[in-house]
This record gives sequence, C-alpha cells and structure tokens, in this order.
Amino acid sequence: MRQIFLDTETTGLETRLGHRIIELACVEMVNRRLTRRHLHYYVNPERDIDEGALAVHGISREFLADKPKFGEVANEFLDFIRGAELVIHNAAFDVGFLDYELNMLGLATISTVCANVRDTLKMARELHPGKKNNLNALCERYGINNAHRTLHGALLDAELLADVYVAITRGQESLIMDLAPAPATELQISLQGQRKPAPVLRASEAELAEHERVLAAIQKESKGKCLWPQSEPAV
Repeated sequence: MRQIFLDTETTGLETRLGHRIIELACVEMVNRRLTRRHLHYYVNPERDIDEGALAVHGISREFLADKPKFGEVANEFLDFIRGAELVIHNAAFDVGFLDYELNMLGLATISTVCANVRDTLKMARELHPGKKNNLNALCERYGINNAHRTLHGALLDAELLADVYVAITRGQESLIMDLAPAPATELQISLQGQRKPAPVLRASEAELAEHERVLAAIQKESKGKCLWPQSEPAV
C-alpha cells in the first residue's frame, strides 16, 4: 500500500476569509516503510499572514516573497499523491485548504485524485478518548522524539506523523502477520512427494487384557448395552 503523510501551514484558519497555503509537505510510505521520497514547498500566498498563524509556524511574508505560487507547483503535487492514501492529522483542515487552492485553479480536488484520506486525529480520539491528541501529545504517548519541534513545520510534522501512525496501527500490523499462511508442516511437505507408509502399532498382551477388563465393566454397568462386545476381534 502506498501512503502519503501530508501537512500544510497556512496564513490563517479559514478559507472563507481568503487564507492560503504557505507550506506543503508530503512524505511517502510503501507497505509501512518510508521510502525517503518526499515533496516540500514553501508557497507565496500573495497576502498577509495572521499574527496568530505567524506565532505558530514562524513563516513570514518576507520569507515567502520569492517562493513559487501554488499554481506553479499544483500539478507536480497532484502527480505525487495520485492514487495514494493520504494520512493527515485533522484531515478536514488540510483537505479544505487544498481543495480551495485547487478549485481556484480549476484542477481536480483531493477526493478525485486519491484513493482515500485517513484522519489520524479521529483515530487517536477513538483510541484515547478524553485525552490530548495533538501531534506533540501523541509523540510523547508513543515515545517518539520531537524535541526538535519548536515551531510547526509541514515537513517535520509530516515525518513525525508517519512515526505516530506506525505506532498507532502496530496492532493491526500484528493481525496481518497472524493471518499470513503458516509454514508447511513436515506432514504436508512429505505429502508433496511420495507418501510414506504409516507404522502399525499393535497392542501388547497386557493392553489387550486391560481392554477386555474395561469392556466387561462397561457391559455390566450398562446392563448389556455396551457397543463394543467382548467378542470383538482384537487387531
């Protein structure tokens, strides 16, 4: 399975106020292993950045002045994520901003490009109801080192999210392993070739005598209804 761990940073919290994406990062994982392929852009939003957002990510409009506009990177981004499952923390937020940007360009939206979108915030809330489930809290809970995360950053957060996702779904991985076909037994292997004759073990005289004694007791207790009469020939 090909999965893309995605994160964005924005000029503010709401697209209805015209806020835009300023950073976009994608980290690729195939069959639960990171491939070291990633996509990362800083994007010129052509607008001011809210002070609250600046305090979170520290990305200024001056820094973004010479960066490409979203339209210049959109097609490369869509090609990178095409057909993959997206894994996003608080997916509604990021997908909302991505669809907003793509709609302005007349391009395909996320749901038409990707196989599925998985929300790790929803997963975490189901696993840990009533607890903090932001990325920092999950890193602490699962023993993932995030000491270098002093500010939010899309690429770093996408990489941390990949580690968190593997930790959250580790039990599912074990289940998949349990469902894998068991290795062939010695008997199955022998049956693939020429079948060996089974050894015949005959009862000893003492065992036959004990057998007759037990049958007699059953016959007496059942008042003659024993299913194995004493006259049954020995084998």
